[in-house]
Amino acid sequence: MLRSYAITDIGRRRKLNQDFIYLSETPVGNLPNIFIVADGMGGHNAGELASRYTVETIVEEITSSFEKNPVIILGKAIEKANANTRRKASEDRALMGMGTTLVMATCLGKYLEVANVGDSRLYLVNEDIEQITVDHSLVEEMIRMGGIDRESARNHPDKNIITRAIGARDTVEADFFNLELRDGDIILLCSDGLTNMVKDDEIQRILKSGEGLKERAEALVRAANNNGGKDNISVIIIEPSADEVKHD
Repeated sequence: MLRSYAITDIGRRRKLNQDFIYLSETPVGNLPNIFIVADGMGGHNAGELASRYTVETIVEEITSSFEKNPVIILGKAIEKANANTRRKASEDRALMGMGTTLVMATCLGKYLEVANVGDSRLYLVNEDIEQITVDHSLVEEMIRMGGIDRESARNHPDKNIITRAIGARDTVEADFFNLELRDGDIILLCSDGLTNMVKDDEIQRILKSGEGLKERAEALVRAANNNGGKDNISVIIIEPSADEVKHD
């Protein structure tokens, strides 16, 4: 049986938590489960509204969808969330420029379907740790073009500039990933408040510690805060059913 745990924390520097998380281990519309992390941006409380509104719209769209293909379900929900966020921002000057990152996943037996926009991430952890999503950020583009290495990127002054977000433009382009899960895989969805503060090898060590899901999630948040807690921190840990992911 699939197990999961989610936690969000304001961190040590922020006055508001602009992250919003959602999980359901039971069916939502035609999806057997859904897990979502959104990291909002915008002045005043606009980022807080953008992330919550986006997640609520996506859950509503998935619930009412008659589609069977999970990629189509997720894609249409993202498009609707983008359109609604743009419309809401246009109705209130205080909300102009608001937007949010998004990473979400659904476990379909031994397969995992993933969608992302922005720099919130999904990792797959087993004997090693693998970042599945690719950040839509200026720094990631600089790495891809050979301008800087990944270690330098951690402290780059422009590392918070993202190149895609829900609500940023009239149309939104999401990336989709389909993964075949293995026995022992641990899935992590998180905002950059974790990954900017805690290195991948430390994330892997905590996730493989053998503690309960709640304890591991709290340990990740604690590690981010101990390293400065400069941003809101959101974490969803998923352990798929071992029976479903075993190969024949």
